[in-house]
Amino acid sequence: MPDSHLPPVEELLSAAVTALGGSERAGQIQMVQAVQRAIDTEEHVAVQAGTGTGKSLAYLVPSIRHAMGTDSPVVVSTATIALQRQLVDRDLPRLAETLAKELPHEPSFAILKGRRNYLCRYKATAGWPEEDEQDQLFDPRDVSATGRMVQRIQEWAEETETGDRDELVPGVSEQAWRQFSVSAQECLGAQRCPSGAECFAEMARARAGEVDVVVTNHALLAIDAMGEIPVLPEHEVVVVDEAHELVDRVTSVVTAELSEASVSLAVRRVARLIDQPVSDQLMEAGEDLKALLAAAPAGRIDELPEVLGLTLALVRDSAARCVTAMGPRGADKDDPERAGQRKAAFNALDEVHDTAVRMLEAYGHAGEEDRAEVVWLEDGTDRRPPVLRVAPLNVGGMLRDKLFGERTVVLTSATLALGGTFDGMARQWGLTDDKGWNGLDVGSPFDHPRAGILYVAKHLPQPGRDGLPQQYLDEITELIEAAGGRTLGLFSSMRAAKAATEALRERLDVPLLCQGDDSTMLLVKQFAESEPTCLFGTLSLWQGVDVPGPSLRLVIIDRVPFPRPDDPLTSARQRHVQARGGNGFMTVAATHAALLLAQGTGRLLRSMDDKGVVAVLDPRLATARYSGFLLGSLPPFWRTTDPAVPRAALKRLSGLS
Repeated sequence: MPDSHLPPVEELLSAAVTALGGSERAGQIQMVQAVQRAIDTEEHVAVQAGTGTGKSLAYLVPSIRHAMGTDSPVVVSTATIALQRQLVDRDLPRLAETLAKELPHEPSFAILKGRRNYLCRYKATAGWPEEDEQDQLFDPRDVSATGRMVQRIQEWAEETETGDRDELVPGVSEQAWRQFSVSAQECLGAQRCPSGAECFAEMARARAGEVDVVVTNHALLAIDAMGEIPVLPEHEVVVVDEAHELVDRVTSVVTAELSEASVSLAVRRVARLIDQPVSDQLMEAGEDLKALLAAAPAGRIDELPEVLGLTLALVRDSAARCVTAMGPRGADKDDPERAGQRKAAFNALDEVHDTAVRMLEAYGHAGEEDRAEVVWLEDGTDRRPPVLRVAPLNVGGMLRDKLFGERTVVLTSATLALGGTFDGMARQWGLTDDKGWNGLDVGSPFDHPRAGILYVAKHLPQPGRDGLPQQYLDEITELIEAAGGRTLGLFSSMRAAKAATEALRERLDVPLLCQGDDSTMLLVKQFAESEPTCLFGTLSLWQGVDVPGPSLRLVIIDRVPFPRPDDPLTSARQRHVQARGGNGFMTVAATHAALLLAQGTGRLLRSMDDKGVVAVLDPRLATARYSGFLLGSLPPFWRTTDPAVPRAALKRLSGLS
């Protein structure tokens, strides 16, 4: 239907809000108009919308309207499985039913994930070439936990209609699932695979091509944008929810690694297909790499040591000779088993070869300002040998060319305007003033100054490297006692979270949970259901906890969450900005800290009736030269540095005063 014949977006939003029993909010109306304007003008827009704004409706309504008017799906990308499930299981079904009366037909939607998330029928029916003994991590016939999972997958494979791994409840381990799934690189292709006509991944993609809204994740969005073969249906508009996570997720997708294990896998897969002397050369190169990495110190590698350069070149050249020995890539089309073996071998060889090339090309630049990528060595563990990694210093250029250059993008999150401006996030995304984009903060329905206090413990010493000072433990104890429990403790490291838990369990008479005691999901559920309970943890709790109501009255943050000084990627990015004349600390470290602080403080108010205190124990938030930038990134709580104020407020809220 032509766009002019469809109801205005405000009318559709009003109908949806009324039908769903809600009430329109000024920020939601602002946002829905901004998204519609971006679609109409083909200009990108970044919208900061606080918790409670109703941002899902605000972008879904104009997205559905656009899909109806153009017969082209809108892609909605999220960072977390939780939000994907919320959209597909709750928001979209209710909205589709509501808007069916206002639109030509009931809006349709589908979720699309990476191929690894779908069961491979060919592999499940044992048609896939068996891995050799070193790849076989267990015997499926063995009556063990993993063996039982394999048996459960086999039974489920007979009845599932989607092949989606998330249907398996309870879930299964990666070990077990790997026996039934293939990556995009390993896949034979629907035309060549004996099970191609009934492939779950292909059916999911076909469904996605016929609906109005396709829900996916940032990783698949990046693969679609950066790759040569599209994995998403053709689309003109993308909505990136949880957009503050986009850069990290894209960076993960384009980060590559090289280790003795990855070389050994390539050797095992190719050894059965080519002459042994050729594969032996790659095996020897892998052994040289193993010995070198075992002896080298972990950390960033700024200059290429001669011995590492020679070893990487040996790996590269040996892998290239194996590829040549394999012959044409399209051979054995009529023999699926042989074709599967060759595809798996080519995939492993390409990964080893291309990563070695990329690492060698990371060096040889004229100056620090010309460096494009960083290489570092990550220490091994009991379960994993040392590994070399390579990552880009900046993904903004890729995003500008591959994502923003091809379509209209709507970016939204509760935390985008850092230091009161969108400029920092825009730089990371590769958006510049001449690129055609707008930023809009639609605020929050919460009355932050009345509902919450931001307390900065200015009187405490600066945090050190030797764990939590005694004064911090005393402060935490007094605050939790005033709140009667009901506390979420967000710590900068797991070590700090565990140390605080151990020390305070002896001093407090309220239940105290620590991340790692059980699955994070179960711990959060237990915390939400028991008012006096406290929950301590680290990174995933800063962004992943939604506990409205009286179970959460106090959020404690132990320190400003700067990245670790020895983190190879962030330290390299900081130095790179500095070399180009920018402020590396503010652009990288302070922006990282501001984003996490905003996410952490955002845990406090999750519903209109919530009240409480955010207590930051790190005095630098009040005294450091960068404190204004950090404070400008946070919700506008009423602020104090007087320790008596938050304690009195918490006692009133908990009925202890």
